[in-house]
Amino acid sequence: MGVRRAVEIALNTPGKHIEPICTYGPLIHNSHVLSLLKGKGISVLDHIPEHGTGTVIIRAHGVPPQTKESLEKAGFNVVDATCPRVIKVQNIIHKHAKIGYSSIIIGDQDHPEVIGLLGYAMGNGCVANSIKQLDSLPAFEKAILVAQTTQDVLFFEEIKKWVGSKFPVYKIFDTICDSTSKRQVEVNCMAKSVDAIIVVGGRNSGNTKRLAEIAYRSGKPAYHIESETELDMKSLASARCIGITSGASTPNWIIKRVYRALEGLSFKKEKIWRRILFSIQRLLLLTNIYVSLGAGCLCYACAQLQGIGIFFPHVFISILYIQSMHILNNLTGNKADLYNDPGRASFYSKNKLFLAILSLVAGGSGLITAYTMGLMPFLFLLVMSIMGLSYNLRLIPDCFTGVRYRRIRDLPGSKTILIALAWGIVTSLFPFLSVSGGIDAGSVLVFIWSTSIVFARTAFFDILDMQGDRIVGKETIPILLGEKGSLRLLKGILIIIIAVLVLSSAFHILSSLGFILAVIPISMFLVFSAYEKGYMLPGIRLEFLVETHFILAGAITFLWSVV
Repeated sequence: MGVRRAVEIALNTPGKHIEPICTYGPLIHNSHVLSLLKGKGISVLDHIPEHGTGTVIIRAHGVPPQTKESLEKAGFNVVDATCPRVIKVQNIIHKHAKIGYSSIIIGDQDHPEVIGLLGYAMGNGCVANSIKQLDSLPAFEKAILVAQTTQDVLFFEEIKKWVGSKFPVYKIFDTICDSTSKRQVEVNCMAKSVDAIIVVGGRNSGNTKRLAEIAYRSGKPAYHIESETELDMKSLASARCIGITSGASTPNWIIKRVYRALEGLSFKKEKIWRRILFSIQRLLLLTNIYVSLGAGCLCYACAQLQGIGIFFPHVFISILYIQSMHILNNLTGNKADLYNDPGRASFYSKNKLFLAILSLVAGGSGLITAYTMGLMPFLFLLVMSIMGLSYNLRLIPDCFTGVRYRRIRDLPGSKTILIALAWGIVTSLFPFLSVSGGIDAGSVLVFIWSTSIVFARTAFFDILDMQGDRIVGKETIPILLGEKGSLRLLKGILIIIIAVLVLSSAFHILSSLGFILAVIPISMFLVFSAYEKGYMLPGIRLEFLVETHFILAGAITFLWSVV
C-alpha cells in the first residue's frame, strides 16, 4: 500500500505542484519505477542545496524530520509520500523520545527507513541487526523496541523473546508491516505445494531480499529476478507448478509480465494440440478477431430478443465495425500496453501495416454492407465510424491554453463508457432502427442489456490494467473509483441486468430468450468474484474467458432458435 501510494503521488504531482519535480533519494527500491519516473521528468535529489526551487517528494521510506525542515528552508515545496505505516513507527519513537525513552530499532543500519526513524529518537536511538549487536548495547533504564517495517518476522520473534527474558521492562512494539509479514508466511506455505518459486523485485530492496532468503531456505528451486527477461526457462521447464511472489516495491505490470511469460511456458509442456490451441487463442485476442466475433454473436442475440427476422447483415456489420474500431484505437493509443501487455504492444509495433490495412478493409466493408441496406443505415454507420476515429484525435489545438482535455480519450472514464455505447448502438439499436425505423420499450431494454454487459467487460479489463493506465495518464473508471469500488459497481450492474432480462421476458416485453440469456451476466458475476478472491489471475486465459461470454450468448441464442 505504501509503495503504491508513493508511486501514485509521484505520478500525480506533475501539473499539480511547482516544477521542476524531484524525489529526495530514490522514491522506492525498484529500478523499473525509477526509470519510469525519470522518463516523466522526475529526477532524484541526492543532497540538499543552499537554495532550491520546485517540488521535492519525500520517499516512501521517510526521512529524518531535520531533513524535511532543511528542504523547506532551502525553498522547496515538499510533498510527503512516506508510507503511513512508517509514519506510525516514527510517531511511536518520537512520542517516547519526548518522555525520555531510548529507542532500539531492529533493522539495517544503512537502510533509508532506519535512517529516517533514528531522526525521531532525538539523539537517543540505536540500531541492531542481530542478538549479538543487541547484547553489546548498554542496559537502558527505559527503552522501546521497534522493527524496520520490512524486517524478517521470524527473526523479530527471536529478538522479542531474547529481550523479554533479559530486559522485561523494555516496551516492545510489533511494527512490521502486516503486508510484509503475510507475504513472508505465504512464501513458506507456498513452498510446500510448488516445484519452484520466483521472487520478483529489485535486488536492492530489503523486503524482496528477505522473501528470496525464505524461498531459498525452503529447499525448492528459487529464483530472484527483477523482470521477465531474467526468467531461466530451461531450469523451469520441468516444473509443473510454479509459485510467484514479489517485493513491496514491485509494480503490478512487472508481475503481470512474469505471469504471462510463465503462462505460455506451461503450454509448451502440453500435447501439441494444446499448444496450438493456446497460440490460436493468443492470435485471436491480439488481432481482435475474437472480440469482433463476440460483437456479432451479441448482435445476433439482441436481434432474436427483439424478434428481428433478417439479422445477418447487422451481425456482419457489427463484426466489421468492432474489428475496425478496436484495431485502429490500439494502433493510435496503445501506450499503456507497454506496461499492461507488452506482448500486445510488440505485436502491434511489428504488424502496423497489416493491422492498419485489416482495419480499413473491415471498416470499408461494413460501410458497403450498410449502403446496400439503404442510405439511412449507411449514414448512421458513417457517423458512428467518424466518432470512433475521433476518439484519439487532438480536437482542441495547443494554441488554446488552460484546456486540460484536448482529446475525447482525455475525459475521465470516457474509454469504458464510449466503448459500451458504441457496442450497444451497433449491436442492438442499429438493427432495430434499420428494420422498424423507430424504437420501442423492448429495443431500449435490449440496448440497456447490451451496453451494460459490454461496460462490465470493458471496465473489468480496465481494473486489470489500472497501473499501466495510471502511468500513461489515463483516468479510467477503476482509477477514479478504486479496484474494490469498481468491482462492487460492476457486480451491481450485472445483478440489475439479470433482473431486467428476467422481468422483461416474464412480462412479455422481450421473448423468452431473455430467461436463458440471464446466464451470461450470472456467469460474468461468478468470474469477477473468482478474480476478486484470487482464484483467477490476469492473463490470456482470463481474458479469453471473459470474451467467450459474448460467443456463448450467440450459441445460446442459436440453440433457443432451433429448439
